[in-house]
Amino acid sequence: MTMQTGPIDKLKVTVWATAIAGTFLLMAILIWAMYHYTRPDDLDAARVQERYRLLEEVRAADAQLQGHYAWRDRDKGLVILPIERALELTLQEWQNPAAARSNLVARVEKAVEPPPPPPEPVNPYE
Repeated sequence: MTMQTGPIDKLKVTVWATAIAGTFLLMAILIWAMYHYTRPDDLDAARVQERYRLLEEVRAADAQLQGHYAWRDRDKGLVILPIERALELTLQEWQNPAAARSNLVARVEKAVEPPPPPPEPVNPYE
């Protein structure tokens, strides 16, 4: 016995297939919407901008120091020189190595003075 499918059975199958496909399409749209609207902001974007800003500040400070004279410690007589001028002075000074060495040692001792000794502890029984 063969079963014949009529136009109503074909219509039911078409309606069911369309309903199932529509349900899957609706679910895909809802999943995409939830993913799109609930995704948090990029956490590193603010950090990247902050790092670029700080890098520019450091580069600007370095550029200023490389081309200008400045006092590092006025009391000790320490000066920051442009690199080209420091190289010229070094080459000029090291024409006489013995004098340059003694001058270098004296400047290092002047720049790095030892700290004063700590105060002696007070005896609580005196």
